[in-house]
Amino acid sequence: MSQRGGIAHLLRRHPLEAIPAAINLLSALRRTYRSNFPDVVHVNWLQNALPLWGSTTPAVISVLGTDFGLLRLPSMKSLLRSIFKQRRAILTPNAEWMVPELERIFGDVAEICPVVFGVDDAWFEINRQPAKIIPHHWLAITRLTTNKIGDLFTWGEGKFGNQRILHLFGPMQEQINIPPWVQYHGPTHPADLVKNWFPQASGLITLSRHDEGRPQVMLEAMAASLPIIASDLSAHRDIIQHRQTGWLATSSEDFGHALIHMEHTKHNHDVGQQAREWAKQYVGSWDDCAARYASLYRKLLEPQP
Repeated sequence: MSQRGGIAHLLRRHPLEAIPAAINLLSALRRTYRSNFPDVVHVNWLQNALPLWGSTTPAVISVLGTDFGLLRLPSMKSLLRSIFKQRRAILTPNAEWMVPELERIFGDVAEICPVVFGVDDAWFEINRQPAKIIPHHWLAITRLTTNKIGDLFTWGEGKFGNQRILHLFGPMQEQINIPPWVQYHGPTHPADLVKNWFPQASGLITLSRHDEGRPQVMLEAMAASLPIIASDLSAHRDIIQHRQTGWLATSSEDFGHALIHMEHTKHNHDVGQQAREWAKQYVGSWDDCAARYASLYRKLLEPQP
């Protein structure tokens, strides 16, 4: 299932084929939640909280940006509210921008407590040199869907060539025509990015229009002191301070200005270093993330007043 893009992707692209797979997945999760009499369950994604129905086990439930698509389905909010009422529940969105909407929908039946995901130490250890060498190499690392690509190809037209190269990485999940000026490398893996790409790159580009939560690749890039040019989404505004830790592009012209600004050696260095410091302070490692979750497990196990 993961090789085909995951259950959410299958449900969007091939719903009739995906429905039996989704039912099997939820059934397996229901058996898991009820086995070994756990004191607390940790659920990733709101959709995976559905099998909790009929139990009272306390739950920590991670919420990602894609979960807001689930909440648009008819009666889904009411169903989840009923499930949360049956237990002590803490919803943990991985970004602050999600909190107001979750408070509005579930604030009276669950506690809302943001928990930021961490990044591997290897990203913080990258020794990246500021962009000095022409051509400048820019990276786009994403699943290839229309919404994830966003305005990348339209805004990038005419801005890349011999002096500036765009390298695109990620699995092709929709049939998308890739322009000839893009160097498409197919799927990648972290070790390759850490060793071969991030140290040499001028920056990361993401012009997504997708329901983003807090994109992990952006956190990794910031930890590696790699400047980011991103579309002006709530999820991206939650991470990037414009012109300080990255650039929020609002048009094709603005995107062009961002590329020129970030290719200036001093700007590239300063923005990258500020991004790394932000990542150290507000994101940290996976050990830091685990500690944040562990404190919530302990909270759920405390006697109620």
